[in-house]
Parts: sequence; structure tokens; C-alpha cells
Amino acid sequence: MQGAGLARGGSSPYFFLSYAHTPSHDSSGGDPNVWVKKLFDGLCEHIMGLTDLPRGAKVGFLDQKMSVGTKWTDELSMNLARCKVFVPLYSPRYFTSQQCGREWWAFSQRQVTQRARGGPARENTIIPALWVPVEPAQMPQVARDLQFNHAAFGQDYADEGFYGLTKLRYFRDEYERAVYRLAKEIVRVAGEAALEEGKISKEYESLPAAFGSDERPPEFDISVLACTRSDLPQGRKPDFYGDQPHDWNPYHPESTLPLGDHAAELVRTRNYKVNVGVLDESARMFHEGGPKAPGLMLLDRWALESQRSRELVGRLCGEQRPWISVMTPRHKDDVVTAERERELDELTYRTLVSRMTDRAGHYSANGSIRDLDSFGNELHRAVTSAVHYYWENVDTYPPEGPPSEPPRLRGPDLG
Repeated sequence: MQGAGLARGGSSPYFFLSYAHTPSHDSSGGDPNVWVKKLFDGLCEHIMGLTDLPRGAKVGFLDQKMSVGTKWTDELSMNLARCKVFVPLYSPRYFTSQQCGREWWAFSQRQVTQRARGGPARENTIIPALWVPVEPAQMPQVARDLQFNHAAFGQDYADEGFYGLTKLRYFRDEYERAVYRLAKEIVRVAGEAALEEGKISKEYESLPAAFGSDERPPEFDISVLACTRSDLPQGRKPDFYGDQPHDWNPYHPESTLPLGDHAAELVRTRNYKVNVGVLDESARMFHEGGPKAPGLMLLDRWALESQRSRELVGRLCGEQRPWISVMTPRHKDDVVTAERERELDELTYRTLVSRMTDRAGHYSANGSIRDLDSFGNELHRAVTSAVHYYWENVDTYPPEGPPSEPPRLRGPDLG
């Protein structure tokens, strides 16, 4: 383990170097990951020279342990929550690693949450590095969406990656140049991005991964059912609403984004193509038959005072579509009178009572998600549930083409 402090006496590393461990190809006992450690040490040396950190300060974090235990996952989670820059070391093995996907996901949540809270629209704090060049077709969508000019660190580096430059002696100068330029970029982004610290997960191994599995639905649907400023019930404050249902932002002023947009950003970090819309009769969630995609309904409980809204929700929940999760968020500071609260609770219960049975699908109880962090935590449980029930209910089909006869075993030719 290599820990580090960003400021004097601090405990926030400049960067977290995320890489896929390479297994040894023989029993000689040599560690093939020693070259990653060399790269890490080179980056730390340059960053020390480019900053005013005191002697002995460690500036990065590198996971050098193969096993995953409770104390070690705490260390991983702490450094992912505090590092300023995340450096994924691309290779074909990287994008099939569940552990690397989990590290990417955990770090990316900090960026999504800062944007929702109105943080400065600054550049991405994920700086990809090439261990081995990877074709875009081999990358998950979250990596393809990350635009980065690798040739800025040298064309030989872009063609060969750090592994190739390390192994070929005549590329030694190009290797040193690429390491130095990556270190400079880490220092620049760490200083300019001002990424806020995140929360340390107490259950790191249960976090989702941004990639690493092909067994996922390609799309995810999010539908919003909420009031607008023009149809608010009597006495309802307009602060949380806009001209369209999609503008609903129950976490105002903590969040500056409509909830549907924030939810979509969070779901995209799990490598889904996300469709966001308003819940109405034409929504794909109402498609007859089996599921077309897992989904999530974001419900403004005040909208249930409309008969049409109650009918839509009743239909969605009453027809047993467990692959559609339901969340009814509201901010802890959204205070209403005790009488009005009882009326809303009763209305919500009557409309969603069918959701409160086993295997009916995920339902976030009224009042249980009252700030932006708890919404993010609950949303990923809702997504996991929706995907689980999607696979339980989706229609499966045999491969295309004519059926083939099973092979027959034949005995030896006795002549």
C-alpha cells in the first residue's frame, strides 16, 4: 500500500492508480505487476518535484494486495473518497475486472454528486492512462464517453502504451517523457478541479461496478411523475417545481439539477444507456407482455392528488411489474403541517399498497430518502432490484437459424 497527503500533514492523495493485476504465467514466482509499481513510483517522484510537498510525503495510492479483506476494503474506500484524481490504467484485462469497475464507480459518484450540488462545471477528474492500447469497441460505454487525447503524452506512448515503452529499450526516453507529462496533468487537474471529498463506504464489496460483466440489459428507463408549477395542489410551495414534470427537484436547494437528470447520471455510471421521460400512457413501462427494459419511477407524492396520476401509478403497480422500481423522495427540509402529512401518507399508501408485498418490486418507503446522499444509496438498490426482476421476467429466445440435431455418441469401429 502507498498512502499519501495532498497538503502538508493531510491524508488525501493526489491520485489513485487503478489497474488490473496481471497473473504470473509460470511458477517462477516473478511478479508481473512490478512494472506498474515502477510507473507509480515515477509518477510520485515527478509530483514531488512539481509541488511543494515536504520530504517523505507520499502522493498517490496503489493497491498492491491481491486479496480483499475487511480492513483492506476500508483502505480502498477511504482513498477513493479522498483522492483528487482517478487514473485508470487501461488494458484489455482492466475492463473485465470487477474490482476495477467498482473503483471507477465509487470515484465517479463524487463527480456526479458535486455536479448535482451546483459545483463548478470543471473538467473531468478521471485521467485515463494506457498500459496497453485498447480499441474503443473493447471499452464499456463509460470509458468511451471519456474523451482524452493520449497522443498529447507522445505518439509512441499512444501507439504502445506504458507496457510497450517499458519493454523496448529504444523507447526509454519516450517512456520518461510520457510519465512526466502524466504527472504534470495529475498536478494540474488536482489543483484546478477542486473535487469535494466523498463518503467512505462501510460496505465496499457490495458496491456496483461500472463495467466487468456482459450480463446486463443494454438500456434502463426512468420515468418521472410530478406536479408542475401550473397544477400545484393548494398550499404546496413552488420551489421544487418547474414548467414541466421533468423539472421536479425535491432536493432543492441542496441540489440544482432536476431529479430525473441526476438519477440518469448515477445510473449511467453503471454502464447503461438511460432513457428519461415523463410517466404517461405512452411510456414503455406500460408495454404489454414481458419487460422491454428495467426501469425506475420517480414519484412526487403530491401528484397523487390528481386522479389521472393515481390511475397511472395504480396501473403500473397493480399489473405486477416488479422490474419497475418505485421511489418517492422528499427533502428533509420540505416541511408540511401534521394534518397534511397524514393525508399524503394515507394517499400514498392507498395508491401503492400493492407494492408492499413480497416480490412486487422495489419500493422506497415514503420519507426514507430525505437528502441527496441517501437518494444515491437507495437508487442503486432500486436499480439492482429492477435488473434482477428484469432477468426473471424477460422473454428468452433460442438462437437464430434452423435447429440442429444433438451429436450422437458412436462406439469404436470394430471393422
